[in-house]
Amino acid sequence: MATPKLIHTHPLQPTTSNSNTNPPLTIDLLLTTLTRTILHPIPSYILLLCLRAQATPYTSLPFIIAIIYSALLTLIYILSTLNHQLAYGAPRTVDLSNEVVVVTGGASGLGLLIARIYALRGASVAVLDVRGISDEEVEEMGLGGCYVCDVSDRGALEGVVGRVGEELGTPTILIHCAAARINGLPLQQLSPEAFQKTINTNLLAAVHAYQVFLPYMLAAPDGGTIVTVSSVLGQLCAAGLADYSASKAGLSALHRSLEAELRQSGDDAKVKMVLVEPGQISTPLFESVQTPNRFFAPVLEPVQVAQAIVSAVDSGRGGVIRLPAFAMLVNWYAVLPASVQRLARYLSGIDSAVAQASSKPGRADSSSQQLQTELDHVKED
Repeated sequence: MATPKLIHTHPLQPTTSNSNTNPPLTIDLLLTTLTRTILHPIPSYILLLCLRAQATPYTSLPFIIAIIYSALLTLIYILSTLNHQLAYGAPRTVDLSNEVVVVTGGASGLGLLIARIYALRGASVAVLDVRGISDEEVEEMGLGGCYVCDVSDRGALEGVVGRVGEELGTPTILIHCAAARINGLPLQQLSPEAFQKTINTNLLAAVHAYQVFLPYMLAAPDGGTIVTVSSVLGQLCAAGLADYSASKAGLSALHRSLEAELRQSGDDAKVKMVLVEPGQISTPLFESVQTPNRFFAPVLEPVQVAQAIVSAVDSGRGGVIRLPAFAMLVNWYAVLPASVQRLARYLSGIDSAVAQASSKPGRADSSSQQLQTELDHVKED
């Protein structure tokens, strides 16, 4: 077993771009506290022991209520575990000393944080991004290498994958974080080039990545894991984010389709699929968007999402990660009456958030200038 490298590097700090912080109390903090205390089976067992220590009769009402409460929590926990086992199967074996982690979009934000975490833990990490990282930084962070590559370019991606295989080994973990910066414009004001760029980066790049990396994972002795970082906006579809929401909806659908195909072919035991659909993350991607209600929809720090992803990959299981708490309820949103959906959108302010951000002085000009620069760069390549 390889000995993890000791890397002297900067502390792992979330890449934040939004100066406003969440309130001290959020719905997520409340739910986390509840699920780890009175809604967890173990404290209910302690309550039963306390009642017995006080010589509470078995037939007394408090003891009967405590028994029922404890049994209910235990049943929910068992059913939840059984549901996950039946849905995603037995976990695969994950040994970081034998894994090669590929992070697309890993030169900044969430992708860079995940890459650094795995590098610090001794895994071989390859970062794929249109922006490069200097050799000094690569060495300082302990990365296996940074490969300048537009993942939406199939030819370029295939060339890089060959290099990764030769220099680091067979890719076994793919964490697809590559994403386009939001345009924040109504569909009628969005140029075809801008829309196409978003689709290419957010959706087509994933198609290429899955088709190129999957054969390596299927051939690996212990299989592999594919992590797709999508967005809750793929289901909520906010105004002013037509291109982004459409691409993320397609990305989630692509992930689920591939997962179904692996299950159909019997390869789901070798390759595990993890879908990540977070809310707003405090990264440069959404630096101009202000969340209307931070109590119900707090802005996530990159480290929160990174920890959830790393934990899921390390467990060897597949699954779905949705953060913060409201993101776990989006599936129920679709079954609500249309009038209730409209009221919920109005109260949440989801459709006005992007419009308010776009109305800030200099926002439109800077976005257009940045987009034109990126398009010029693509043409030159």
